[in-house]
Amino acid sequence: MPNRPYIVGNWKMNGTRAMLSEARAIDRAAARYPGVQVALAPPFTLIAAMAAEAQAIGIGGQDCHTAVKGAHTGDISAAMLADAGAKLAIVGHSERRGDHGETDAVVKAKAEVALAQGLGVIVCVGETLAERDAGNAEAVVKGQVAASLPDLPEEPQRVAVAYEPVWAIGTGRVAAVSDVIAMHRAIRATLTQAWGAEGAKVRILYGGSVNAENAGDLLAAEGVGGALVGGASLTAESFLAIVAAASSAREE
Repeated sequence: MPNRPYIVGNWKMNGTRAMLSEARAIDRAAARYPGVQVALAPPFTLIAAMAAEAQAIGIGGQDCHTAVKGAHTGDISAAMLADAGAKLAIVGHSERRGDHGETDAVVKAKAEVALAQGLGVIVCVGETLAERDAGNAEAVVKGQVAASLPDLPEEPQRVAVAYEPVWAIGTGRVAAVSDVIAMHRAIRATLTQAWGAEGAKVRILYGGSVNAENAGDLLAAEGVGGALVGGASLTAESFLAIVAAASSAREE
């Protein structure tokens, strides 16, 4: 069911073994929403423990290196993620691009190595507030998609694109639904330009202060194929409300 809404929780640099109970609760409850694909991306330290218990959700990494192995102290390869039981990798998050200087070329290389290791990939893109205020939001994001997208894989449905306006991540600010629709159309056009008809198989997620209150409107918007959720994914209660909203939006 590749057209299922895809709801992914990004725990970022949060979570210890004490929080595995939240993941268990999410996993158990996700089974009640077969029409929604659910995943969590915890810190690297929790991937193996979560993957060993998860039955209804996918477990992924928040990043991976461009190399399969080597002298890269502190980094994690896609092969290591797969070995730990991960099923996906997030690449190109704005916090990686901003804090670690990752370019579109680096993001593309990470996506391709993750795919080669059998993982699904979520490629993150998004504009800053200055870029939006200057009227360059669509041009910036389309450029990021075109340059960060991996070469067409055999299974295009293993790739998703997450549109996360940088100014909305962790700020409580959310893009207007009309702006989200417009940006998702622009991203879809870029995907089909790059991959032809196969570009239609790529789900486009929205991210940026998604919570139980705004999830319904965002997930019901034209072209929105799911959500990449930050802080609201840290507890089962708040995250499952978003999963439920995705289920309801799909049924409408």
